[in-house]
Amino acid sequence: MIIDLRSDTVTKPTQGMLDAMFSAEVGDDVFKEDPTVNALEERLAKLFGKPKALFFPSGSMANQTAVKLHTNYGEQVICDKYAHIYNYEAGGVSFNSGVSCKLIDGHRGMFTAEQVKEAINPQDFYYSQSSLVEVENTTNKGGGACWDFKELERIREVCNENDFGYHLDGARLWNALVAKNETASQYGGLFDTISVCLSKGLGCPIGSVLIGDEAIMQKSIRIRKVFGGNMRQVGYLAAAGLYALDNNVERLAEDHKKAKEIKDVLVTLSMVKLVEPVETNIVIFELNAGVDETTFVNKLSENSIHIIGMGGGKLRMVTHLDYTNEMHDFLLKTLKTL
Repeated sequence: MIIDLRSDTVTKPTQGMLDAMFSAEVGDDVFKEDPTVNALEERLAKLFGKPKALFFPSGSMANQTAVKLHTNYGEQVICDKYAHIYNYEAGGVSFNSGVSCKLIDGHRGMFTAEQVKEAINPQDFYYSQSSLVEVENTTNKGGGACWDFKELERIREVCNENDFGYHLDGARLWNALVAKNETASQYGGLFDTISVCLSKGLGCPIGSVLIGDEAIMQKSIRIRKVFGGNMRQVGYLAAAGLYALDNNVERLAEDHKKAKEIKDVLVTLSMVKLVEPVETNIVIFELNAGVDETTFVNKLSENSIHIIGMGGGKLRMVTHLDYTNEMHDFLLKTLKTL
């Protein structure tokens, strides 16, 4: 039995999802003739209360397209120092859009409207022009933390006052919706563009969707083409997304419960310095100064338990669809013996 807690991207399609994929009706999506892709895009657009949605092969491409839609060369994106678009998208904001990031020193990947105001550059010609505010919910490096929706509303007001775009990297938004008992339409009414991932908590093999207002999304399919993201009979993958929306959203609460139980054990271990608060499916913790991180990770690996280091002495475990009750019991017992 191999227990892979490196990420919620390691899942494989269930039999039900495979059945849906292989029975999908497909067509050429470049001609917008794939009925299953069209159905997925229409469903998500309606779910978020937006007029348009577009299927992408990856969340990074969806985010990079959003940045491109909102900015011009030489401008600046305001985001947290933990933001995925800054840390984990290979410098794409500068490479693809010619923009820089103004990093906010937030708390667990989250910041306040006042911090956004402080981050706005002056209008003098020798400053980069601020033009987009980007937030990530849940926050990956912040340990799956969920934003306070009222603070997101206050940031929206700052964007309105300064004519900024407002983009949500919602790679794990599904987890936040379940954990906070919020709705997709709440977020659709707040953000100009939203990217949601289907291949993390929802268990799909591939796929993200960018959702947004008609005006800002007009050029999205052209940018996707420039980035090499246009696909043909992609309905086989879109069918997985439709299946996941029907079957794999509410069950995220199970992942959250397991993550909190992992935290409850970690905090009892003398070798663990601290464990970040756990709200969803991500557990981030640090070891005491005298404990070697590599030795700790290798000891788990010897028991067929795989986790990941995030740098800065932080380790991460992520619960997911393929992490069974049997695996969970074995992990908790193993941790208690370390």
